[in-house]
Amino acid sequence: MSSDVKAPAAPKAEVSDARKQEQRRKLLQAAAVGCGVVGLSMTGLLPVLLRKEQRLRPPGALEEKDFLASCIKCGQCVQVCPVSALKPADLVDGFGVGVPYLEPRKQACDFSCDVAQCILACPTGALVYHKPDFLPTREGMTLTAKPVLLAKQHEPEPTLNLNERMGVARLALPEACLSVKGEGVKGPARGESFKGKKRWTEVDRWAPQPVKEHAYELERCDLCVRECPLQGAISIEDVGGKPTPVVHDACIGCGVCEMMCPAEPAAIVIDARAPWRSS
Repeated sequence: MSSDVKAPAAPKAEVSDARKQEQRRKLLQAAAVGCGVVGLSMTGLLPVLLRKEQRLRPPGALEEKDFLASCIKCGQCVQVCPVSALKPADLVDGFGVGVPYLEPRKQACDFSCDVAQCILACPTGALVYHKPDFLPTREGMTLTAKPVLLAKQHEPEPTLNLNERMGVARLALPEACLSVKGEGVKGPARGESFKGKKRWTEVDRWAPQPVKEHAYELERCDLCVRECPLQGAISIEDVGGKPTPVVHDACIGCGVCEMMCPAEPAAIVIDARAPWRSS
């Protein structure tokens, strides 16, 4: 017999009807899930469902509904921020995909630009110095006086041209506060690995410096007061016999106190969009 004769090929195993139906069902399920995610993201429902907290918006942001309706997600405010505090939200990162927000614990707004440059960059009026009269303003959001920026306190016009706050600082964990505990700070406020920046006018009037490069030798912590960029927004006062950070109505919610707090988690935090309420 010739050696060129090939053995007959083994018959292909036929896929059962039940197997075909199972594969078809999984394919349809995957397609349905994909369409659902795309649909929800287009309507904004997925970010709403997954959002766990109110986002801190840039200075001068309109009320949330008006802000989301006005912001075109152009990213101009993100690009001009001198400390890169602003970043665009992604699909599951708060309501409004591409809308700017801040995470003050990672990087606060310290007004290194002197003028809230993000407002100047906004092309649509989603960020404004002066809100139009026909737009609503919630009680407690309007500032009683324009904030005095400490970096400009000796200049002819030391104030920020803002009429409303971003939020309000709050001592959320007094038991963790180093001032309350009578503890000091030695070295960088947030350690060598922290990537945030802040302006120290005594170092450079215009260029923010890495927080990790600024060391402290404090017998008792007062960084939330010491590093606040605004005049009279926070002070250390005797509360129950202990030196305690106290927030005042000059606070606009920039987040520097939260960023600089050496406690982990931060003892003082920003309540985004929160109005001022006197205690």
